[in-house]
Amino acid sequence: MIIERFALTHLSMPLVAPFETSFGRTVERECILITLFSEGLSGYGECVADREPGYSYETTGTAWHVLKDFIVPAILGQDVSDAGDFRRRVEKIRGHPLAKAGVEMALWDLCGRREGRSMREMLGGERERVEVGVSVGIQASPEALVQTVGGYLDQGYRRIKAKIKPGRDVGDAVALRKAFPEIKLQVDANSAYSLETAQSLLPLDELSLLMIEQPLDEDDIWDHHKLQEQFHTPLCLDESILTPRHARAAIEMSACKIINIKAGRVGGLSQAVAIHDLCRANGLPVWCGGMLETGVGRASNLALASLPGFTLPGDISASDRYYARDITRERFKLNPDSTIDVPRAPGLGITLDEEALRLFRKSELEFNLR
Repeated sequence: MIIERFALTHLSMPLVAPFETSFGRTVERECILITLFSEGLSGYGECVADREPGYSYETTGTAWHVLKDFIVPAILGQDVSDAGDFRRRVEKIRGHPLAKAGVEMALWDLCGRREGRSMREMLGGERERVEVGVSVGIQASPEALVQTVGGYLDQGYRRIKAKIKPGRDVGDAVALRKAFPEIKLQVDANSAYSLETAQSLLPLDELSLLMIEQPLDEDDIWDHHKLQEQFHTPLCLDESILTPRHARAAIEMSACKIINIKAGRVGGLSQAVAIHDLCRANGLPVWCGGMLETGVGRASNLALASLPGFTLPGDISASDRYYARDITRERFKLNPDSTIDVPRAPGLGITLDEEALRLFRKSELEFNLR
């Protein structure tokens, strides 16, 4: 499949409400839409890097540079057969998994459209709908958090993830558990603690949480092993798992009991599936994390989460959780049982809203064969 054209679109989209984590507050979310063209078909991918290097060292600026100056020259005009072939062509580009994952997503979409197969079919997914939850940013007070979570429960979400940071952790979680004693509840620290300061989180063990996500440094596995020994509640690793090799190390060290899989963080859907397979073989539950995706990335996450090892609700959520207007014509809606349907059409199963693209576009570049 010859890659005949390659387009990059830098987008900035307002969120329906600010989203605050331990590393910052997002009001407008940036991303890069990637479009590959071949044989009269278009394939779409989303690079989930944001404007600031909070969650990852990658930003929309660094991703734009790496895509334009390194990845485009590696595949434009080349006969790229599949995700494995793409990975071989860019293996000398060290790091930059978010940039690589966006292109790989577009390639999967292009292949699916060409073959008339959905992303779920290509990845080996089994479910036609997947269980989802909602991620709730840090609110002004525990009382405001309870009110916000109550609104999401009224919408039909059955699993809540609350962001935490020092000073806004145990008190917030206790308030939620007191207000909603039966809900599936978990917390996410986004690396806000050290092994020493994480001792303040020990009271969370009394709240019957699903998990405590990424309490320690984003590059740490060993200290998570030490911390997991102190908790009955499962620790979940997110930022620390960048490759299947990291997942294997975490499993062998007993550094966690759950792994969050984000295709962007690990460099693409092919690597996400590899980590899923490894964890499933070792009896470790996984779930699909979210990065405030547009409908493009949301469709990809739904397909990934349809694989059998994803046994915990994902941070996928309905389209209207984040955007009043999305860049896809498809709007993913929450079902009454707290699930969302997986797209069935070829590839990602989405179509772009060109008017919305023009509205949210900051810049655009197109590369053609000469």
